[in-house]
Amino acid sequence: MIVDSDKLSIPDRFQHLYAVISSERFLKMQGLGNEIPFFISPYPPREADKMQRMEKQLANKLAQNGVSVLVINLYDLSIEILQERRIWEDVLEIEETVSKGELKELLQGVLDPEKHLVPAIADKMREADFKVMFITGVGEVYPYIRSHNVLNNLQSTAKERPTVMFFPGKYTHSLESGASLDLFGRLHDDKYYRAFNIYHVEV
Repeated sequence: MIVDSDKLSIPDRFQHLYAVISSERFLKMQGLGNEIPFFISPYPPREADKMQRMEKQLANKLAQNGVSVLVINLYDLSIEILQERRIWEDVLEIEETVSKGELKELLQGVLDPEKHLVPAIADKMREADFKVMFITGVGEVYPYIRSHNVLNNLQSTAKERPTVMFFPGKYTHSLESGASLDLFGRLHDDKYYRAFNIYHVEV
């Protein structure tokens, strides 16, 4: 049964996600038809704070029941990369003096998904023992990191275990325009079709 996540309460969303992610079928990546095991968990942007709490509770409950979760928060990872490259302080210093466009260009270069972000995620995957990966913090890293770029570059790295991206917006499919990740329900230019809407996965 296809579920409209916008119409679900947070507790109902939690129950659906827990039931799907803890299932053997999901963990063994069955029924995907050779597709990459990427799942989008869309939610209304206005519920971001509640969803962040729910994501942590979900990861904890899964772990308590033997499903270890690697949580990658894109915002935290971005700061980590900037600190490792010793430019975090510089970014904070110039933030007030450069235009938004210049800052965006700088961050897009330093946090390029192919060259820097996905290799950093791959390092964390190698260091962790996990059954499912959560990607969070998508809204916080806009506009210098776009979710479809992360997913495109993760395709060859994260295909051994399921990945769930928590997405503040809509994941829509249409015959005319294909599939797109509509961040905040307004930005319709992020084309990505290789993920499944986790609310369309039957329990």
